[in-house]
Amino acid sequence: MIVGVPREVKDHESRVGVTPAGVKALVEAGHTVLVEHDAGALSAFPDDEYQSAGAEIVGSAYDVWRLAEMVVKVKEPVEKEYKHFREGLVLFTYLHLAPLTDLTNALLEKKVTGIAYETVRDRAGALPLLTPMSEVAGRMSVQVGAAYLEKEHGGRGVLLGGVPGVAPGNVCIIGGGIVGTNAAKIALGMGAKVTLIDLNLNRLRELDDIFGGRLYTVASNSYNIERATSEADLVIGGVLIPGAAAPKIVTKAMVAKMKKGAVIVDVAIDQGGCIETARPTTHSNPSYEVNGVVHYCVTNMPAAVPNTSTLALTNATFPYVLKLARLGAKAAISEDKGIAEGVNTFDGTLTYGAVAAAQQREWKPIAELV
Repeated sequence: MIVGVPREVKDHESRVGVTPAGVKALVEAGHTVLVEHDAGALSAFPDDEYQSAGAEIVGSAYDVWRLAEMVVKVKEPVEKEYKHFREGLVLFTYLHLAPLTDLTNALLEKKVTGIAYETVRDRAGALPLLTPMSEVAGRMSVQVGAAYLEKEHGGRGVLLGGVPGVAPGNVCIIGGGIVGTNAAKIALGMGAKVTLIDLNLNRLRELDDIFGGRLYTVASNSYNIERATSEADLVIGGVLIPGAAAPKIVTKAMVAKMKKGAVIVDVAIDQGGCIETARPTTHSNPSYEVNGVVHYCVTNMPAAVPNTSTLALTNATFPYVLKLARLGAKAAISEDKGIAEGVNTFDGTLTYGAVAAAQQREWKPIAELV
């Protein structure tokens, strides 16, 4: 198979879909890999490393997309990449289609096989390709929140860890999944007072054990969420419904009752955000204020640490890349139920129910199409 690796074009997106190590493995397996010039430069993987691994360096994104049978990316294509779509192309990347009607339309119109990292499942039913970036984003959310609490960024001027004689900052984490757990690790490590809210009582019990009681666990309901957010210096949104639009857990009214200069970091913004006042931002223009509360809602947070993020992501994605290249998309979808779960569009048909529900569209299970 011819595998294409274009340079990412989303604002300040500096990760890359395949590393030189991945290229070497693909080439040794008999595949051809086309890498756009400087695709890995911002992740500290220069062209000469790709060439040494056996890749062909291509001068333009147009040629990578035109010649490749499968394109492996990191982030969902942006509008200027839609022109590259064509029938029969396999696209393996994060798609986050639920809030992206135009991208969904383009994939369906051109009959692209769109396989989304965020909906691929493993044998245990977990989301192995979402996990590494959720780990990075969860840990980063506290670092970012701590920085935006500084006065120069519009924050309250609170040091999360406090100092002797001065109480630490309050961190409220919404969601006890991968993002929330990793955010809690960093926030507790910085010395903050941390409250984590989740619907699943068994998960709260697990987290209480994991953190030895240092974490305040609270059952999710509107009363508890309003109280916790009103007391918080930093609120982190980490709610996920796989493939679907995130539910609005924190309402506008709750945000209005938060402290002036408090900070919200909505990690769920890729799926529309779990804070009602959240809207997507970029690394170029990352924050804004609503009711005096600073909102940081960058949709590709892990791109700020691209070397770590690329290595973590490709550790997880590459076995799937190799399998898709070896078998071809149709056979891999038929053979591997986890890959089949990742298929969001196929031959002009929407194949993921949660996306269909979010966009009020018709859909068919992929099992009916292959």
